[in-house]
Amino acid sequence: MTTETQPRTAVAEPDQDKVEEFVQQLVGDIGTALHGGALWIGDRLGLFRALADAGPVTVAELADTTGLQPRYLREWLDSMTAAEYVTYDPATSRYELPVEHAVPLVDSSFPFFVGGFLEFIVPWISVAPQVATAFRSGGGVPQSAYMDETWEAIERASAPFQQQRLVDWLDGTSNVKRLLSNGGSVADVGCGSGQAAIVLADAFPSARVTGYDIHTGSLDRARRNAAEAGVADRVTFERRDGVDLPTGAFDVVTTFDVVHDSADPAGLLRAIRNTLTPDGTYVAVEMNASSSVEENIGPVGRLMYSASLLYCMTTSLAQGGAGLGTCMGDERFRELAADAGFGDVRTVPIDNPFFILYELRA
Repeated sequence: MTTETQPRTAVAEPDQDKVEEFVQQLVGDIGTALHGGALWIGDRLGLFRALADAGPVTVAELADTTGLQPRYLREWLDSMTAAEYVTYDPATSRYELPVEHAVPLVDSSFPFFVGGFLEFIVPWISVAPQVATAFRSGGGVPQSAYMDETWEAIERASAPFQQQRLVDWLDGTSNVKRLLSNGGSVADVGCGSGQAAIVLADAFPSARVTGYDIHTGSLDRARRNAAEAGVADRVTFERRDGVDLPTGAFDVVTTFDVVHDSADPAGLLRAIRNTLTPDGTYVAVEMNASSSVEENIGPVGRLMYSASLLYCMTTSLAQGGAGLGTCMGDERFRELAADAGFGDVRTVPIDNPFFILYELRA
């Protein structure tokens, strides 16, 4: 239950222009939050794809194409028009998704494809009441509390860079391609639905690829994905906690957006260090964010902190974990790596504003 009280007497009178400016920001943020539901619906029902394929279209024509209800389509299209995602021609009653808008919404080969991120909106917002409870009681929201669509969203969000750029990114490492091309072994820890492991199995047929995760549903998806990709005989998926890895078992270990989510990041990096062979390499992808909030101010920082609050941090805390959060930052990662025994931590140059790629060796 919320309560409202009169504000305390301010030390100085507020600048009314700044107050009005902030009210506009508030209205925009509230509208953005509610608009997120419409975005989720549009992606979930394939409406952005339908608009991209159709060109200028009337409500009736879009209804015929999609089999969806015209009244709902009109309201959805008008919301997209008001938000300037879609254009509207009142002379012809036609709506159009500009090609420049269609690319990030429907083209999964685009470096900044956002379809998967749209799918996070409803699953993560749905746990907000449980996160609010954790503000009072401590702890967090466990993975079991999230909608099944969460794992599909994670897959869709991560698949583009893993499928299209991972192998190229490995060009910047010192010996990973050599190790895997020569039949080496690789473990993807926190493998989720297996996208990275599948890419590695496909790119390096002689390598021995293993994916580890603690989420059973994601492992089931990974096995199905591997079968569909035709590499089920070259990749193995196992349920295993990342802090409990076999000693000296792998030439290469990878983690993709995993360390900051971990309940025990220090234990995870120690386990990875111990599971590597003497000449082995650890490749890690983390969010390209600072541990200092003042350096994260802006749209990307807002997205990262909100994602952390509603998923990354809270799922770690739910396990009694460290709760590092999405904006763990480069400095903290390097501290963890040094404590785990990695003497060489190198940033590999990649053309991506959201991720940072590390190569670690003993």
